[in-house]
Amino acid sequence: MGTLIVQAPPGTPVKVEQTRHEFWFGAALSSGAFNGRLSPADTERYRQVFLENFNAAVTENALKWLDMEPQPGAVNYGTVAAILDWTKRNGLPLRGHNIFWGVPKWVPPWVKELDNDTLHRTLETRARDVGSRYRGMFVEYDLNNEMIHGNYYADRFGPGITLEMARWVREEDPDARLFVNDYDILTGKRLDDYVAHIRSLLAMGVPLAGIGVQGHLHAETFDRDELQHALDVLAQFHLPIRITEFNLPGQRSPYYEHRELKLTDAEEESKAREIADYYRICFAHPAVAGILMWGFWEGADWIPASALYRHDWSPTPAALAYRDLVYRQWWTNWEGRTDSDGRCVVPAFFGTYQVTIGGKTTLASLRKQDGTATVKL
Repeated sequence: MGTLIVQAPPGTPVKVEQTRHEFWFGAALSSGAFNGRLSPADTERYRQVFLENFNAAVTENALKWLDMEPQPGAVNYGTVAAILDWTKRNGLPLRGHNIFWGVPKWVPPWVKELDNDTLHRTLETRARDVGSRYRGMFVEYDLNNEMIHGNYYADRFGPGITLEMARWVREEDPDARLFVNDYDILTGKRLDDYVAHIRSLLAMGVPLAGIGVQGHLHAETFDRDELQHALDVLAQFHLPIRITEFNLPGQRSPYYEHRELKLTDAEEESKAREIADYYRICFAHPAVAGILMWGFWEGADWIPASALYRHDWSPTPAALAYRDLVYRQWWTNWEGRTDSDGRCVVPAFFGTYQVTIGGKTTLASLRKQDGTATVKL
């Protein structure tokens, strides 16, 4: 939170209404809602519910190289274009996930068949294509996903290939913000490895703009102390942290391998409490800049049991708990009058506001980097 200061003649009525959080409360966008795979009714409802719950987005699969170009030269730009158009029209910042994914099983098979010279040129073509085609459109990118779990490209060319990837993208889009992104970090299991990896990339000169940490390597619950500790350790880099892929229950629960399993009513209530606790820890941490769920509707969720909304679009207890946090407990609405000095000092969550002063309305932005904002009549 910061401070919103309103200045007007003494005794002037003032109303402060939050319209948006600066913190990202986001989710992944399923390709099916933008390429015609979902029914028109579900597509409309999907987009409506997304806008009612989230202020930021990330491409779930549409930008991945294996999805975009399963065969050499046959590039599908359509789904990404549709997502970009929709998010722009609705004022949603969009993460690009991902430009490369070096874990071997996610490298396009045809790419592995290339000799070194051809592969090097092909990597450059991919990086420059993304950088130039989407210049200024994505707020940030995952440059090369999950590098501590496998990096086919580094195995072929050495660790310096990551710096080359970054350079190619940034030569086409100098403002591109490039993130690392990996998993089993917030559980503590690969935290030390990730810290060493980030240090090596920074020492190499890779222009990292932020740190992505996936939030789905727990089971039906999570270790509060490990989560807090991991965030504290990663904060040493003074880079924004995004929890990029959150599900609960997570990947170590039976609901990942057996996606037909349903939660009981009691388990749904427990899920709601767990999600609320996870969000509280992350939202309270000064280094964390956002959380993005990896799905929110049972009909298009990587782990269906983790969804906020059931297949029939009815909200789960977790949806109600989430909305209570974001839109009630963490939402600033204030009414009063300026004091004898002609001021109102309002503690407020970072974000955008509609401020009405004596019947006249203006917009204000309270940014974390500033800490305070002043509105004058």
